[in-house]
Amino acid sequence: VQLQASGGGLVQPGGSLSLSCQVSGFTINRNWMYWVRQVPGRGFEGVSAISPTGDEIYYIDSVKGRFTIARDNAKNMLFLQMNNLKSDDTAIYFCADPPAGLWGQGTQVTVSS
Repeated sequence: VQLQASGGGLVQPGGSLSLSCQVSGFTINRNWMYWVRQVPGRGFEGVSAISPTGDEIYYIDSVKGRFTIARDNAKNMLFLQMNNLKSDDTAIYFCADPPAGLWGQGTQVTVSS
């Protein structure tokens, strides 16, 4: 099983990044999927979650209105559109299904001027 996140990078405050996660080795269409970030000095933080059909979505308060989670079950992929990025968003971002014990390799997002 692999969950490979990509799309991170260095961006200035106010900028945007689009993260993708390609999942292989299992089919995600029956799983809630999550984006989780590891923040320096703050540990792991759940950012967003999406139900198997995409009809239920949750965000932590600090990213509401700025981040959008999406999924494509046909392609076995998870996405996170991040707009109006702030320095506090700097972290390693992981796509994951923590209840199932599935974590991918993260992608570094750095927001800095």
